[in-house]
Amino acid sequence: MNILAIESSCDETSAAVVSMGERERSVLSNIVASQIEIHRRFGGVVPEVAGRAHIECVARITAEALGEAGLDMEGVDAVAVTNRPGLIGALLVGVNFAKSLAFSCGKPLVPVDHIRGHVAAAYLSYPELEPPFLAMVASGGHTSIIDVRGYTDFREIGRTRDDAAGEAFDKAARVLGIPYPGGAGMDRLANDGNPNAIKFPSPAMAKETLEFSFSGLKTAVINHVNTANMKGLEINRADVAASFTKAVCTAITSHLSTALDMTGAERLILAGGVAANSHLRRAVGDMCRERGVGFYTPPVSMCGDNGAMIGAQGYYEYMAGVRADTSLNAFASGE
Repeated sequence: MNILAIESSCDETSAAVVSMGERERSVLSNIVASQIEIHRRFGGVVPEVAGRAHIECVARITAEALGEAGLDMEGVDAVAVTNRPGLIGALLVGVNFAKSLAFSCGKPLVPVDHIRGHVAAAYLSYPELEPPFLAMVASGGHTSIIDVRGYTDFREIGRTRDDAAGEAFDKAARVLGIPYPGGAGMDRLANDGNPNAIKFPSPAMAKETLEFSFSGLKTAVINHVNTANMKGLEINRADVAASFTKAVCTAITSHLSTALDMTGAERLILAGGVAANSHLRRAVGDMCRERGVGFYTPPVSMCGDNGAMIGAQGYYEYMAGVRADTSLNAFASGE
């Protein structure tokens, strides 16, 4: 079946068409309108600005997605839309547009959890992949370890108590003078540094809880840079980036190893925007190979927010009987 999907949870507006079935997972189109240049001047995402930018382009990119897929609304079987979690103003743009489109064309409307969508991005790259498995979703707004028991059966078993991993990367990058978004710049800079030069605190909390706290690590980087500046000392930015990255990678792989022991999972999915980090991909991949666990991660192009991943999960929600009517709302929290 062909699913038109809308994603607008943060600062990317995306529309995609995916063709899904028991033996088919195809991306017919996946249009993403990025707001990076808009928010760069502010050093981060401004929710009100993001919402307005979504309004300006959601209709246009939806038409582009249908055109690239060679379809009109007659050829669409269902409309999927992200309705949680995310920036509430941004989400409302996508939800209201999708509701209007679906009901004006007489198509089923399927709400999709953004976190589930990130996990589903892996289905589009690995046709053989199916639950159960362990998933790690790390992005600018989320850091969660999830026991995925079925296509729509998700049990969160670990999460961050405060900052998300991607948020910590961006804030550490800002203090090092790397422009927004800082994740990619931190990744490149860390390649030139010594990961053992500076001992930063681990964001991994007690193994029993599988929780993270990235605020302390973020503050440690800020204090390190500010102290050096006050003393007139030269800062080796590459060493800071490499040491910070090592602290993040070590914490995540440690908790994932414990989670694999707890769940007995034989496969692990790494997804979300932070999954594009080459050091994290390598660290988690190495850990899985050492343990004999299958490792799956979407290509970098599918790690960020996009409509195709929402369409993929939308198919499984549809098959599970999930439908929404005109009362569908958006929610900032995933709970």
